[in-house]
Amino acid sequence: QVQLVESGGGLVQPGGSLRLSCAASGRIFSNYPMGWYRQAPGKQRELVAVITGGSSTHYADSVKGRFTISRDNAKNMVSLQMNSLKPEDTAVYYCNYREASMSGVRDYWGQGTQVTVSS
Repeated sequence: QVQLVESGGGLVQPGGSLRLSCAASGRIFSNYPMGWYRQAPGKQRELVAVITGGSSTHYADSVKGRFTISRDNAKNMVSLQMNSLKPEDTAVYYCNYREASMSGVRDYWGQGTQVTVSS
């Protein structure tokens, strides 16, 4: 089993910064991707950023140049540095670990952490 615990959310003014962290425990393999998704009220969950085991990264267009995802395989942690935050970044942010095997793909999710960008 895999457990993911996020931390670091909160209230921040537009233009401010926050850093989210996700601690993973259980059967974690560094070659599987980890990422961050978000869900705003009334909207579907969307990908924010993902990092592979080889440290390749992919970002949603809406956060490119403002957010940076990083991973510490030794500590089984993934972080999301969010700069120049905008009100439209307000959402619950979820950590994700995707396990792919011959039997298929399985997604694990954290409980989510609220990020609110407001003056």
